Amino acid sequence: MEKMKLGIIGLGNMGSGHIHNVVSGLVPEVEVTAVCDIDGDKLAAAQKQLPGAAAYTDAEKLMAHAGVDAVLIATPHYLHPVYAIEAFKHGLHVLTEKPAGVYTKAVREMNEAAESSGRVFGIMYNQRTNPVYQKLRELMQSGELGELQRTNWIITNWYRSQAYYNSGGWRATWSGEGGGVLLNQDPHQLDLWQWTCGMPVRVRAFMKFGFHRDIEVENDVTAYVEYENGATGLFVTSTHEAPGTNRFEVSCDMGRLVIENSRLTFDRNRIPEPAFNAKLVPGGPETWHCEIPTAPAPNGHAEILKNFAGAVLRGEKLLAPGVEGIRGLTLSNAMHLSAWTDRTIDIATLDEDLFYDLLQEHIRDSKFVKTVSASGNSGAV
Repeated sequence: MEKMKLGIIGLGNMGSGHIHNVVSGLVPEVEVTAVCDIDGDKLAAAQKQLPGAAAYTDAEKLMAHAGVDAVLIATPHYLHPVYAIEAFKHGLHVLTEKPAGVYTKAVREMNEAAESSGRVFGIMYNQRTNPVYQKLRELMQSGELGELQRTNWIITNWYRSQAYYNSGGWRATWSGEGGGVLLNQDPHQLDLWQWTCGMPVRVRAFMKFGFHRDIEVENDVTAYVEYENGATGLFVTSTHEAPGTNRFEVSCDMGRLVIENSRLTFDRNRIPEPAFNAKLVPGGPETWHCEIPTAPAPNGHAEILKNFAGAVLRGEKLLAPGVEGIRGLTLSNAMHLSAWTDRTIDIATLDEDLFYDLLQEHIRDSKFVKTVSASGNSGAV
């Protein structure tokens, strides 16, 4: 079997998890032949799992000398575009962890480098492999549900205690992570929201920073959005509530779909709501409650890596193209900008320069003033 030679940059929880999936045989077309981290203990642990794999403390040296076909970037957020662009310069295929980056200006540059390189570029949106979201997307794109009327995602089951935040000085800081719940916990949900229902056209967001926690960044968000057809939506998220909720509702002319507890249900109108309304009769449309069958969720990380290898080796279509990572990040950046400026933000004309400037102000005030630089050493953002 032909295999894709992969280098993994960053050996924290995600990087080590990808190694586990490969050595467990879940991704048979991938061979990890090189690893990189500035932590010698992490390198040594990876080499025990991967006898013969080359070890580097400098990512650029791995790209230049390891002889890999592709790299998987599992570093701190700020470095995702930096290393991706460098990898494209070396003619390598790239799979990056989420989020695509911290600010859209850098991600746009990364996307341009990817498109001009001709290399395969993917992002680890593993939740796109979940059958419940795939079915929701299929139904929305089929047109059989009619017009979108409302979306409502409450995801407050990201509980994080103060002990979690205290476990690393970079956690929940502007200079260390670049954001809070939106950038750390919610990139998958922001992606799935737009992947299934489309991008809204404007957003007004309200945030609390360090709410009930000694942190710098947002950990409580309520965002109201509007879609091009006049539909509205709400995205509510936090890391301080216990117990939390994870419920995604999508209302259309033909009824309401709900994803909760890994199940997809459909309260189906017997006739579309606009058609019932045109009858000028009292009451509401007859509704049927339907349980929509879906397969169990797979190991999404392994499935995305398998799909990426298939794209590199055989030209298979990517389930999660890397260039699409800018969409969820645009929503996140727009929400931050709305909260920072106390105004509604038009998504299509998001002021990337203003967002970047305000982010830099937060970074300058951050209590954690160092992060990992492109060379793998400690340095300013």
